[in-house]
Amino acid sequence: QVHLVESGGGLVQPGGSLRLSCTASGFSLDYIAIGWFRQAPGKEREGVTCIRSTDGSTHYVDSVKGRFTVSEDNAKNTVYLQMDSLKPEDTAVYFCATESWYYSESDSCMGSGSWGQGTQVTVSS
Repeated sequence: QVHLVESGGGLVQPGGSLRLSCTASGFSLDYIAIGWFRQAPGKEREGVTCIRSTDGSTHYVDSVKGRFTVSEDNAKNTVYLQMDSLKPEDTAVYFCATESWYYSESDSCMGSGSWGQGTQVTVSS
């Protein structure tokens, strides 16, 4: 059974850092396009990171470029989202999802595979 679990969320002050984890069970994350999405209260879900099918590189939404970084540990079957210089507008529930690709036509990410349950990130003083 395919299962994704996010962890690492919490309350952090503006300017602080958090590292989110997305751990898979039931399948290997090798060669899987994993993306990160977030949804703030009253707002639509937004793609934060996803994979460009053209070259396999990671796309970042403009608002997080230079502050967020994706990495992975294949031995732990886990993908990480390192979030630095956090801002109050980063407050949201963060999800990871498989089959997450970048679509240049809409300049956005879409995840069409399995999703985790989400982890809350709150940036506030």
